[in-house]
Amino acid sequence: MKNNPFLDAIEQLEKASKILQIDREELEILETPKKEIHVQIPLKTDDGKLKILKGYRIQHNDSRGPFKGGIRFHPRVDLDEVKALSFWMSIKTAVLNLPYGGSKGGIAVNPKELSANEIEKISRAYVRSVFKDIGPDVDIPAPDVYTNPQIMAWMADEYSVVAGKHVPAAFTGKPVEVGGSKGRDTATAQGGIYVLMEAIKKFKFKKPISVAIQGFGNAGANATEILHFDYENFKIVAVSDSRGAVYNEKGIDVPFLLSHKKETGAVTDFKDAKNLKPEELLELDVNILIPAAMEGAITLENAKKIKAKVILELANGPITKEAEDILLRKDILIIPDVLANAGGVTVSYFEWTQNKSGFYLDEEEIQKMLSKKMQEAYKDVLDLADVYKVDLRTAAYILAISRIIDAQKLKG
Repeated sequence: MKNNPFLDAIEQLEKASKILQIDREELEILETPKKEIHVQIPLKTDDGKLKILKGYRIQHNDSRGPFKGGIRFHPRVDLDEVKALSFWMSIKTAVLNLPYGGSKGGIAVNPKELSANEIEKISRAYVRSVFKDIGPDVDIPAPDVYTNPQIMAWMADEYSVVAGKHVPAAFTGKPVEVGGSKGRDTATAQGGIYVLMEAIKKFKFKKPISVAIQGFGNAGANATEILHFDYENFKIVAVSDSRGAVYNEKGIDVPFLLSHKKETGAVTDFKDAKNLKPEELLELDVNILIPAAMEGAITLENAKKIKAKVILELANGPITKEAEDILLRKDILIIPDVLANAGGVTVSYFEWTQNKSGFYLDEEEIQKMLSKKMQEAYKDVLDLADVYKVDLRTAAYILAISRIIDAQKLKG
């Protein structure tokens, strides 16, 4: 039975709301998305067949600013998943103190089964379907699972075509050549690493620090590169993708791994590393575990087998509620997704402001601002964790909920 991420999200909300003692009416506002958009996406395939795909855009809360959230193309996309993701975006933007609310979108489709032409068709069709409900001052989409800068370029172009004018700020995560921000492609991973470096200062790990990374999409692959090339004293001992996992206790040859993945499309079956089942990676005896794939990876069934001391959630919702209770009892430090992977939306915010102003920043300036925002957010969360004697996730929710409710009250 599939775990319901939205129910997990609401349970997390209620845990924090009890500590804050917010009233039932305020809680109901946070529990209920402001708007749910269901659309049908027609696709004329390359062989002439017509398929009707399900698409969603859920707008959770805009008390602090326009809705903001990614669009994912994945066969598992459904209403509960997108509702949970939109809720987490509201929390995430508030934790980082960005002037946004939260939203999320998706199409239930496997893009690996589509040609580039078919992906462009559904990208443009999605924009036409939700055009009246998105825009630079209403709801600003961005990339997510199995979407990328090229797809954002198609979507931004389609929005401008329908609008009859150039509107670069309608989407973020675009290629730099069409208004994207430098640093956006690595922002999710880099933001998480900035927080990780602060969090592990209290640990006395033996060098080199061992890391296992589950998921080798944008966040996972970039985290692998950043830790290997930009920081000393880390060794990547295991990585996985949708096809399998590889492990080398002495450390994986990361440059070779990257070229192997590019050539073969998989991380498995390469020199000096043994293949593992993907679920086995989660249970390795490592210092740091980075789940960077889909939600619900760590469950009640495998939580007791987790040996890592620190978990950095680059994926959204990778730990179920039941699993988290077990991990916290084991005194494992969980750096929650609403903080850990917020680098992406933070640099999306930088991109949005650059698009609106027409003034563009260089890579060094972006990284300096990202580092500052992530470290400030971590300190804010850590301070509340100390005050309320709670875990980092609960502290992040307390921080975010306080900021959202304050905005709602000020607006009346």
